[in-house]
Amino acid sequence: MSVNNVSPKPSGTRGLVAPELLPLLDFLPSFDFNADMLRVVRAGMTGQRPTPPLSPEQQAVACEERFVPGPPGAPDVRVLVYTPPPGRNAAARPAYLHLHGGGYILGDPELQDGPNRSLAAELGYVVVSVDYRLAPETRFPGAVEDCYAALTWLYVHAEHLGVDRSRIAIGGESAGGGHAAALAIHARNRGEFPICLQLLDSPMLDDRTGSVSDPHPYCGEFVWSPASNRFGWQSLLGMEPGGPEVSAQAVPARVADLGGLPPTLIVVGALDLFLEESMEYARRLVRAGVPTELHVIPGAFHGALLAGAAAPQGELCTRLCRSALARALTPA
Repeated sequence: MSVNNVSPKPSGTRGLVAPELLPLLDFLPSFDFNADMLRVVRAGMTGQRPTPPLSPEQQAVACEERFVPGPPGAPDVRVLVYTPPPGRNAAARPAYLHLHGGGYILGDPELQDGPNRSLAAELGYVVVSVDYRLAPETRFPGAVEDCYAALTWLYVHAEHLGVDRSRIAIGGESAGGGHAAALAIHARNRGEFPICLQLLDSPMLDDRTGSVSDPHPYCGEFVWSPASNRFGWQSLLGMEPGGPEVSAQAVPARVADLGGLPPTLIVVGALDLFLEESMEYARRLVRAGVPTELHVIPGAFHGALLAGAAAPQGELCTRLCRSALARALTPA
């Protein structure tokens, strides 16, 4: 099916949104990304951004900006390192390598500053959040190579960071979830660093969604649309998404062999554009013998699961992610 034959994006699905999420839906913008819109949104994100006040527990977590060696011939990679106060897991802590969202074209680690501080405070983990290079300025494989460089640095400097290198998980939201899935595949293929868990929150896994795949009648109306998805993937790939010429290595859902990947948690909203690709990826992981947990959150659209304690759906997502991390990174 060509792009021109894809049915219009869903409409009239507001009645399926969970009532607790309607205020968030009215607050979040919904538009189709293109090159002009990207410039406008990026300009609006520059400079000082308002951030919610930090709790005393979040303030107790140290945050240090570091620049780690990048891929060969590429710039150093900026990371934020969150270290909890001495106490829980102080001898050799687990670590979580976090990759932010933003459709492959937006964002930075500061977007998840509060949640990353909370994770470090509540579980006693070191959290490293990666400021990978964005598309379209940097095409595949630049971003995943940045993420692998950060993973390499975390392993090499684990002792200095107080990290147990045998207990490292990776994950992210939306495009960050897509990059985490690609990183897990890249790390498996390289065979250098074991990963205990990949945590994929509403992950962006398949360039065919919104381009050549059969559109879901109830997914993708809000926040991140099929048109935006096509633009995000086109920016990353440097070509039209969905075609046979797209490299499988650039798209986790196109990778033929998913065997040998780390245990996986996937959480996605029932109205999210990424619902069906997440379900299919989970199915394939299970068939490849990968321990996999999939949760579909009713009434949730893309971005709604970042609501945290402000909505029960966000609180559930947070609880599921914390629980999966604790199970994967707690010694037997």
